[in-house]
Amino acid sequence: MLELLTGTGLASAAGLNAYIPLLAVGLIARYTDLLTLGPGWQWLEHPAVLILVGVLLVLELVADKIPAVDSINDVVQTFVRPTSGGLTFGAGAAAVDTTDLASAGTGDGSWWPIVTGIVIALVFHGLKALARPVLNTVTFGAGGPVVSTIEDICSAVMSILAILVPILILVVLPLAVAGGVLLWRRRRRRAAEAKAGLSADADTDPTGGA
Repeated sequence: MLELLTGTGLASAAGLNAYIPLLAVGLIARYTDLLTLGPGWQWLEHPAVLILVGVLLVLELVADKIPAVDSINDVVQTFVRPTSGGLTFGAGAAAVDTTDLASAGTGDGSWWPIVTGIVIALVFHGLKALARPVLNTVTFGAGGPVVSTIEDICSAVMSILAILVPILILVVLPLAVAGGVLLWRRRRRRAAEAKAGLSADADTDPTGGA
């Protein structure tokens, strides 16, 4: 149970920011005894990998806070965030309880943890990518950096909780999903209002739009 919560929390965090959970897993595994990665995942705590992920994280933090650039970044991250979700789900879950994982299949080379992590991260990434253009339009670009910062904080919090206190993911994850659904519904409502406004303008145009 705990291994699934750890993997789910890390994959969800990866859907918001690909590099924060990767860096969290690598740093905690390398410098503490709180997380011990399995033989197939120990490369995540290698210094060269940590430096590379750190550099990519800085680039992501900057790009995701610039209007228009953030939408382009989301397109690129469509491939990166799910990959990170699969890696962090597999690595984090396999490090929690090797006895339970052996019976669950995670420790025997099965691909289901990676596939599960990819799907979870893709869902969160999709909600983020759909909501951002609408937010930028409504706030004239001012809201993007604020929401991006909130997303980064949420990704960091979920990553730490997933590793240290995975049971709390049962509380944090539903709240994150609810927030994403609300943003998505707002996007649909804004789109409907914009379409209705265009229709009304066309109906009142005496020239018939010519």
